[in-house]
Amino acid sequence: MEFLITFFNTVLYQPLLNILIFLSTLLPNQDFGVAIIILTLFIKLLLSPFSLKAIRSQIALQELQPKIKEIQKKYKEDINRQSQAMLELYRKEKINPFSSFLPLLLQLPILIALYLIFLKGLKGYSNLFFLGIIDLNQSNLVLSLLAGIFQFIQSKISLPSFLKKSENSSEKSQKNKNSSEIIQEQMTYIFSLLSVFIVWQLGSTIGLYWITSSLFSIGEQLLVIKSRVKKIDNV
Repeated sequence: MEFLITFFNTVLYQPLLNILIFLSTLLPNQDFGVAIIILTLFIKLLLSPFSLKAIRSQIALQELQPKIKEIQKKYKEDINRQSQAMLELYRKEKINPFSSFLPLLLQLPILIALYLIFLKGLKGYSNLFFLGIIDLNQSNLVLSLLAGIFQFIQSKISLPSFLKKSENSSEKSQKNKNSSEIIQEQMTYIFSLLSVFIVWQLGSTIGLYWITSSLFSIGEQLLVIKSRVKKIDNV
């Protein structure tokens, strides 16, 4: 365990903290807020190929839902046969159903390191300001609300909803929502409100990271959706 902690501090925590401090020295008034935004964008750009691949994989899986449901219905009494048929379908369509978990696994240790930096690593710095007006040592209601708003937008740009609308069946889908879709919709509101509370409790440094990360993810989703719309229009 001690080796893992040392490895984590050496490879992630300390380098990211040093980069953040270095970025702040290059900015007017050593603006830590802008430095946090730049560092967040840099990390998101590095992980973007993996996250874009995960989004495309989710689209492909959503498109396969009719076939998946057909297999589940056909082999509902034989779980083993159902699993074999599903694996065969994935193989035929060249889809890895687990590829969407890779970005999460890659981001998790980085996310933990960043949160530790924001919560502990910057404690000794008194000049923590964003644009010279927002004290990052204090909670900020505006940043907390923005974090919740952008989290809500990110959740609402859901791929299943997009695909249904792209197939001109949004009205029908509203009438035939299943329980999982209803729960997902409710969780969108709950998690958005929870985001406001978390950012308010943990502070403005977390808020800036959260907002920047959400905006970047929204851009990624819209990019994939735009390319998907072109593909549908050309069919």
